[in-house]
Amino acid sequence: MEDETNAKKEEEEFNTGPLSVLMMSVKNNTQVLINCRNNKKLLGRVRAFDRHCNMVLENVREMWTEIPKTGKGKKKALPVNKDRFISKMFLRGDSVIIVLRNPK
Repeated sequence: MEDETNAKKEEEEFNTGPLSVLMMSVKNNTQVLINCRNNKKLLGRVRAFDRHCNMVLENVREMWTEIPKTGKGKKKALPVNKDRFISKMFLRGDSVIIVLRNPK
C-alpha cells in the first residue's frame, strides 16, 4: 500500500516538477538539448530516465569544440566545431548540467 502511494507521488512529480521536461520528451518523442559537464552538448530523444537524471537516449548528435594543436611558428589556431552521431546511449545523471526542450 505504501509502495503504491510512493509510486503515485513520484509519477505526479515527474509530470509536474522539473523532470516534466524529460517526461514530455518520452511521451511525445521530442528532442532535448543536454549540456554536459565535459563541455559537450547532446541533441537527442529520451527513451527512459530516472530521478537521478540517468537517461537512455536515441538518435543522439554529440557536439563539441576543439582547439587544434599548433605547429612551429604558427599563429593561434581557431576552434573547430565537431560532432558525431550515436544511435543509442546511456547517459549518467551526474554529468548533466541542464536539459532544454529542443529549440526549434
